[in-house]
Amino acid sequence: MTDDPRTLVSTDWLAAHLRDPDLRILDGSWYLPQENRDPRAEYEAEHIPGARFFDIDEIADLRSALPHMAPPPEKFISRMRAMGIGDGHQVVIYDGSGLRSAARVWWTFRLMGKTDVAVLDGGLPKWKAEGHPVEDMPPVVRDRHMTVQRQAGLVKDVTQVAHASKLGEAEIIDARSEGRFRGTEAEPRPGLRSGHIPGSKNVPFPTLLTPQGTMKSPDELRAIFEAAGVDLSKPAITTCGSGVTAAILSLALEILGHRNHALYDGSWAEWGMYDDLKVAKG
Repeated sequence: MTDDPRTLVSTDWLAAHLRDPDLRILDGSWYLPQENRDPRAEYEAEHIPGARFFDIDEIADLRSALPHMAPPPEKFISRMRAMGIGDGHQVVIYDGSGLRSAARVWWTFRLMGKTDVAVLDGGLPKWKAEGHPVEDMPPVVRDRHMTVQRQAGLVKDVTQVAHASKLGEAEIIDARSEGRFRGTEAEPRPGLRSGHIPGSKNVPFPTLLTPQGTMKSPDELRAIFEAAGVDLSKPAITTCGSGVTAAILSLALEILGHRNHALYDGSWAEWGMYDDLKVAKG
């Protein structure tokens, strides 16, 4: 893997840059309710030195009934300033799963026009397994000015996705498991229909990762998307259960040099809820 401070960096890279004055580290851990894990409590018990906690459920648009929708720019700015994150910082995001929710935080920064942001490949599990330091002290925070420029093209709403599904003008790529995609496995969120957006392709996010929780090589990633029937010359829309793991697909596409991708923020939590939206199975 080649370290790229705009997409993905290795634990070796982070260890070498840990003391850089303009580096800011974020713990973007988030778990499904059935995992019975408390990301904030785990962060407070141990985190990479200097890391701040990014709460995906709170740094969100709480006016929406849907889970953790992207925050309004002004809320993002105020939360980041309070964490001492601003213009001129190189941000590295990790999570406690290896590589899962950190990609969503990466996408949120990209949505706000921030490009000096990378995911830690392998996350906290790899960092700890290699004997790198952790601490339980809160970081010293100094306020830093932040400007954002929201990149509207990086996010899609239900109307845009329905349009893309009907016209086939973009590849809609679903990160959920094959069972959930085919409609043979129940959704973890109650009240949602089973199946997938008509015309979408299935690339379950774990297929992009090695057994160690790191991202596979660009050649392997390309082969996985192509094997799923994804035409990488077309614009892409990523989707999943609630917009978290879809960002892993977005990160993989970015690594491949596929720049024309957007994330369906409502994902299946929204599409599966409305009876007037068509659902495909099988």
